[in-house]
Amino acid sequence: MNSFFHEFNQHSLQAVTRRHFFGKCATGIGGIALASLLNENLLAARSVTARVNPLAPKSPHFAPRAKRAIYLHMAGAPSQLDLFDYKPKLKELNGQPCPESLFKKERFAFIKGVPKMLGTPHSFSKHGQAGAELSDLLPHLGELVDDICIVKSMRTEQFNHAPAQLFLHTGAPRQGRPGMGAWLSYGLGSETQNLPGFVVLVSGGKSPDGGASLWGSAFLPTVYQGVQCRSQGDPVLFVSNPPGMSAETRRRSLDALKDLNEMQLKQVGDPETLTRIAQYELAYRMQASVPELMDISKEPKEIHEMYGIEPGKVSFGNNCLLARRLLERGTRFVQLFHWGWDSHGTNASDDLVTSLPQRCKETDKPTAALLRDLKQRGMLEDTLVIWGGEFGRTPMNEERNGSKLLGRDHHPHCFSIWMAGGGIKPGLTYGETDELGYHVAKDQVHVHDLQATILHCLGLDHTKLTYRFQGRNFRLTDVHGEVVKGILA
Repeated sequence: MNSFFHEFNQHSLQAVTRRHFFGKCATGIGGIALASLLNENLLAARSVTARVNPLAPKSPHFAPRAKRAIYLHMAGAPSQLDLFDYKPKLKELNGQPCPESLFKKERFAFIKGVPKMLGTPHSFSKHGQAGAELSDLLPHLGELVDDICIVKSMRTEQFNHAPAQLFLHTGAPRQGRPGMGAWLSYGLGSETQNLPGFVVLVSGGKSPDGGASLWGSAFLPTVYQGVQCRSQGDPVLFVSNPPGMSAETRRRSLDALKDLNEMQLKQVGDPETLTRIAQYELAYRMQASVPELMDISKEPKEIHEMYGIEPGKVSFGNNCLLARRLLERGTRFVQLFHWGWDSHGTNASDDLVTSLPQRCKETDKPTAALLRDLKQRGMLEDTLVIWGGEFGRTPMNEERNGSKLLGRDHHPHCFSIWMAGGGIKPGLTYGETDELGYHVAKDQVHVHDLQATILHCLGLDHTKLTYRFQGRNFRLTDVHGEVVKGILA
């Protein structure tokens, strides 16, 4: 009996072993081979890649007109009808009921019932050789109208702030896509080793509704995400050494971390490990470079006066000057977000008569100073500048909850932006809207078209700047977008 069970168990164990090896571990054989191949590839690449900064300059697809870019985003969406797109017909119809054809089957964020038409309460004047019409709220920009290209025919698909901001800067209305600056850093690298290639500056007392996703890297390696700098206090959080840690101790700590990370890279092969190494090293170099960069008090007095700024205070003007200093030192892309342009007319802090002039006062002089500063330094010709919001405003008064103040609701069908610098035709007004400023009438520019054009100016073909993720190639413009050749110099 004992010999029977011994023989039975021996055969059972052999059967289990064979079944386990050929059945349970069938994929394991392939896995062993795959791991071997991956390890060979990793070791081969490690000698080349692990020692190279992922942000090192890369070759563009073709010769660029611009080497760098700055995006001035007016968060909340400035009213194109009160700044750039003057409509005499609206003045005639001011206070009259809106035609049903304009609001029937239309979705608004806040307008209800039959709204009344709203002509601008502000005056416009012609400027420049071409006689471009600008609101008198923008006197400083009016002096430089021959240096900019005003695009009146922008269109988006989103009419709420966060989705529209995400759509504009990441190409999708939902979180999970890389920001435009991350794409540019991925495609072009950085011209500096001591500063981030992509920097974000925020003013206006509030961050944009889209949040940090607007400058995040999403599925791209995190080394390409934007670094938010502050114009007051520590410029970059967590870059300074902890209390009691000397520079020498910090250096030894980073060297030890680098050795550990390289060991992990060899064992696991996660590309994010390379990113971590690069970020630690960049942070160390930034400890020396960032304090000097952020100290705008050393700029000449005439520069402070030109920008209308006071060093040490958080302001859009300070951020404009910091942006110039960043670009001057090799940062590839700078984004400025300034909140406060959401002119609904519910109270004095968001109406067209009180709030809009205040926002213009905060931004007009510094924006013009930035253009002048870049131009006098010979940088404007190869620096692309973009100014605008995430959508437009309605030609009707919102009158939410019976408000007697003047305000406009969100409007995706048309809005205005302007561009200047590298690759853009100066002194041009491009596109038209209808007589009420409700729809684009000529030369429509979709958000994806704008993205394609920005990339083009920087030497990148938007159809070729791709990154494979979850089985498909992604790009900033999704599967859309055409370069707007009519605004190119």
